[in-house]
Amino acid sequence: MSPEQSRVLRAGRRPAWLAAAVAVSAVLAATAPGQAADDPAAVSPAPAAPPSSAAPPSSAAPPSSAAPPAPAAPSVPPAPEPSPAPSSAPSAQPPAAPAFGAYLDYGPLGVARTAELSDWLGGTRLRVGHTYLPGDRWSNIEGAPGFLDVWADWRNGQADRMLVLNVPMLERNEEGLDDDEVRELLRRGAAGDFDHHFRRLAERLVALGVPDTVLVLGWEMNGTTYTHRCGPDPEAWKAYWNRIVTAMRAVPGQRFRFDFAPSRGRDAVPWTDCYPGDDTVDIVGMDAYDQPHGMPFEEQVSEPYGLQAHVDFARAHGKPVSYPEWGLFRNGDNAAYMRRMLAWMEEHGALYNTLTDYCPHGVWQCDENPRAAEVYRSVLSGRADAETPGPQRPAPTPTPVPTAPSSAEPDPRREPPGGCPALGLDHWIVQWLGGKRCPGPDRWARTR
Repeated sequence: MSPEQSRVLRAGRRPAWLAAAVAVSAVLAATAPGQAADDPAAVSPAPAAPPSSAAPPSSAAPPSSAAPPAPAAPSVPPAPEPSPAPSSAPSAQPPAAPAFGAYLDYGPLGVARTAELSDWLGGTRLRVGHTYLPGDRWSNIEGAPGFLDVWADWRNGQADRMLVLNVPMLERNEEGLDDDEVRELLRRGAAGDFDHHFRRLAERLVALGVPDTVLVLGWEMNGTTYTHRCGPDPEAWKAYWNRIVTAMRAVPGQRFRFDFAPSRGRDAVPWTDCYPGDDTVDIVGMDAYDQPHGMPFEEQVSEPYGLQAHVDFARAHGKPVSYPEWGLFRNGDNAAYMRRMLAWMEEHGALYNTLTDYCPHGVWQCDENPRAAEVYRSVLSGRADAETPGPQRPAPTPTPVPTAPSSAEPDPRREPPGGCPALGLDHWIVQWLGGKRCPGPDRWARTR
């Protein structure tokens, strides 16, 4: 998920400048392969803004009762929702070759590992590449120069590939802002104060030749982990989503698809309360992990706002489903879950799915889950999927070299906690990478 905090810095990483990315890739390539938990955060840079050790609040907890009730928000009224179709209705026809991939690292290493995971699967192609924009500051949410280039190159290597990009809706996205401040920020967004940041991101994606990127905007909004959460003011949140989509769709040449992806279950608020309307949602996604402890797969399907409710809701709104994040979590090496989840996604014709592949969630980069890994590998290995050459990638619009952070911004050079690996990079590279930080020992402490 983001992978800072629990899922290793997903929305909080600072992107590397292109030269730094090459340097880091070379250093990382020299590390020993096959380590038990090939943790992306152990060798990848983190942003200065989010805390590196304090565990985020549990997304299962309801919003604080001390927060004052929200006054009427300047928002667009939510679109009326038709009643969900009965769960017994026939499901969508699964595609012949479902698009799948895995989150393997947020930067160049994630692209390199895609080919390695394909080899592990007997040559089966991963058609989906998945990464996250940093959520520490607006300049990174806009897609800082150099960060997305390698992903754009990968996407354009084959015509049928898909780039999935998680986009934070607000800066300081993992800093634990209280409900009052989040409410004010959501209302400012609904009034259009932040439109220009998202227009800039859209322009950069079009210039890089990836105008068809799937944008997972404001993911897991029904929880409490992120500043871009919905709970403090659902009406303002929906109005803000609509403004972002409108601003990005106005950029010439774009063909973006917007994925509304809550976490499975009720979480802090019902995710249906946050749905912004059919006009601005193209895909109804869900982040689904094997949790809480002891919950069988059948209950994950039938629980309120669970897997079946997700499929039924998407069908009622005429949208495809997706699973941008999924994997193991609270129930260990659960081979039965792995088999059932893979079957569920294929049965219901998911547009795409991307496994979160690092410990404790994954299978290829995590030696802790050998039985689940064998299931994943046996189901997906050797699938026939002929490669389709893509068009020549257009030359990107030149972008200026980013300037050094101002004194008002967090210091990107602060030292890491003890035990971080030394990469031996020059100071200027470290500065572009956002400092020599690594995750704290409680990075898996998040209770989703």
